[in-house]
Amino acid sequence: MLVIRLARGGSKKRPFYQIIATDSRNARDGRFIERLGYFNPIARGGEIRLKVDLEAVDQWVQKGAQLSDRVKTLVKEARKSESA
Repeated sequence: MLVIRLARGGSKKRPFYQIIATDSRNARDGRFIERLGYFNPIARGGEIRLKVDLEAVDQWVQKGAQLSDRVKTLVKEARKSESA
């Protein structure tokens, strides 16, 4: 099954997440099909906290991909900020 989820990067105690489309059987930080954006939970100042390619997410969902719970809330937040 295709899933859109977070892959962790960054150093210890400074997380940085890539939003990726992958097969659900692959490891969390393993092989992926496409990178759809990123999420920086500790962004400060002028740093961008969240960037999501919503068109690509919609295409993957149309093909049958499932969103993880956290990615679902992030996409919802991105749509809200895009429309504002």
